[in-house]
Amino acid sequence: MFITFVTGVCEKDPMAVEVGPSAQTQLCPYSAPVSLPAVHLLSETIQGVTATATGVQYQQSWLCILCNVKSLQRRHVCISRLERPQNWGENCCEVRYIILILAPHKMKSTKTAMELGRTFATIFSDITFRQRLLETKTQEEFKEALVQQRHRLTINNQKPATVEEETDPHSHKPLVCQDFLRAGRGIYEDLCRRLPLYTSDFTDGIVGSNKTILKYITTAIFLYIAILLPAIAFGSLNDESTRGEIDVQKTIIGQSIGGVVYSLFAGSPLVVPLTTAPLAIFISVIRGICDDYNLNFPAFYACIGLWNSLFLILGGIFNVSLLMKLFKRSTEEIIALFISIAFLGDALKGTIKIFHKYYHTPQLLNGSTAEVHRLTAPNGTGSAGMESLVLCTRERPVLCLLLMLGTLWLGYTLYQFKRSPFLHAKVREVLSDCALPISVLVFSFIGSYLFLDIELPVFNFYKREIFIVAPFNLLSPLSVLSAMGLGFLLALLIFIDQNIVVSLTNAPENRLLKGTAYHWDLMLSGFINILMSVLGLPWMHAAFPHSTLHVRQLAYVEQRVEGGHLYETIVSVKETRLTSLAANLLIGVSVLLLPVPLQWIPKPVLYGLFLYIALTSIDGNQLCDRMALLLKEQTSYPPTHYIRKVPQRKIHYFTGLQMVQLLVLCTFGMYPLPYMKMIFPLFMILLLPIRNNLLPKIIEAKYLDVIDAQHM
Repeated sequence: MFITFVTGVCEKDPMAVEVGPSAQTQLCPYSAPVSLPAVHLLSETIQGVTATATGVQYQQSWLCILCNVKSLQRRHVCISRLERPQNWGENCCEVRYIILILAPHKMKSTKTAMELGRTFATIFSDITFRQRLLETKTQEEFKEALVQQRHRLTINNQKPATVEEETDPHSHKPLVCQDFLRAGRGIYEDLCRRLPLYTSDFTDGIVGSNKTILKYITTAIFLYIAILLPAIAFGSLNDESTRGEIDVQKTIIGQSIGGVVYSLFAGSPLVVPLTTAPLAIFISVIRGICDDYNLNFPAFYACIGLWNSLFLILGGIFNVSLLMKLFKRSTEEIIALFISIAFLGDALKGTIKIFHKYYHTPQLLNGSTAEVHRLTAPNGTGSAGMESLVLCTRERPVLCLLLMLGTLWLGYTLYQFKRSPFLHAKVREVLSDCALPISVLVFSFIGSYLFLDIELPVFNFYKREIFIVAPFNLLSPLSVLSAMGLGFLLALLIFIDQNIVVSLTNAPENRLLKGTAYHWDLMLSGFINILMSVLGLPWMHAAFPHSTLHVRQLAYVEQRVEGGHLYETIVSVKETRLTSLAANLLIGVSVLLLPVPLQWIPKPVLYGLFLYIALTSIDGNQLCDRMALLLKEQTSYPPTHYIRKVPQRKIHYFTGLQMVQLLVLCTFGMYPLPYMKMIFPLFMILLLPIRNNLLPKIIEAKYLDVIDAQHM
């Protein structure tokens, strides 16, 4: 059997390839000599089809063509990697690899063209293998990759069946009460799963032939900006609510310490820990309680944080993360969309505050408008009294609005640039990966330099001691006991956010291979927050959508066309600790950049960052896709799995019920009453019985399972 490897573009009609002397030059310049004047229509093909819970999906990037030739004495195989994807007909719109198999008519049943085609189809059905073939430069590397894949398949077939782990929330084992009594079992299995791969978390993409150093650099820069700017924004919010007890400097230092510890020791290194908007709201409520009851804020804050950490550590030890079995995809997407709406709300509230302060008519500092007319009258006191006026020129809020929208526009345009036909593919990928840093730098320069005469709002900076140990001796026993209840609510909030973010990051469609560590990561979050509490730094947990955006930055994707709609499928992801570690180390160095040049980043640019994060995070959110169906004609519906298997009315019912749940979450999560926000985690827990007990009585369970199925 001869195997020939060709790279190039088949310019001939793909459905009628001539087999004869001319085929040696037109299809495969190094092919084995075949002498036959006839023309064969290559209609017998093998194509990969993936059958999942969501339906059938064609693998459109490769095609195996079979042909029986009477004059041949032995089998011949030609493998061609095309320069660019070609359209070869229905369900073959993005063909990149052609495997042509020529065989004699009379062969043993185990050596026919069909059997040989099945062998190569098995090899090419692996999406990660096809990605490795794209990265090969020579025919020798191409052959070596084929041989390695054959050995890998042989080893996998010889491996004994593995026993499903009992404490993995992704396992199909039913949830029983005894699982929560096996103390430490989940942490033990997490460590057994992840420790053997710990070294590879640092070497993948750095050592070996498949190096991705440029992708690591662009991802680290993206993470640095995507973490630093929210840290500044939430630090400024904490500074206002706590009156300087937790400021921007403390937030940046806490982010660096917690982020470095998490990136070094977490079982899910692609997850990004961050202080978030719900935590900032929780901190402001604690400050209000301290004012109402005359409590020492640093001590009471630290006491609540220690109770919270205790509950998180106990949750990791007693496998409480197994409750994630009850969280369906629809529930996770409701909470994820709520977080995106929270980012959008923070940006709008900040912009409205700027307009309210500067856009309306001038007022005196004491709020009186009557004195304004007296000062500006012809016989008034003149310009001497005008110094007491607040400068309220309209160019300031208008510029803030333009900076915010400009940051969003440029960032999202560059993010989508990888889908455009302009420039080289590598350049498009780099521009897409660096979309957020470029956008922030450009509009920070525009706001702080080109419009230097217009003063823009920036965060405050204080020169004071950073690490102050909390004075616990100032708290009474009753205060310590009351802190336990607040600590439990805080632990509930962090538990839900932490586990949902880890679940979304390790979703099947992301194709992460190294496994999860729910229980270990939950306990690690508890230990990190002990340090944050004692030193008066803001708490942190796994953040959405930064973690899923981190995965996308490190992912290689393959495009396919289905029913006229373009889809992107993740082929593989570089699971590394280096990008998160480098980003958080750079954030620690950024303390040296306070107050200048970090104060050159205006607040409107931070709000534009929030809008960018909110917009990019809804990409792939099935709830948003189904909400869009309400505004579309039925003929323009995409051919998704739930469209094919679920009646249209049931889909709209389910979407409407999800929108009601989202509205309730937004009502309680964003209600101006502070104490309402503290019990918000309890309403998140109520989503579980609604999905598992109430919805099956309204919509058939079989339809719910189809809608909630993962679409890979």
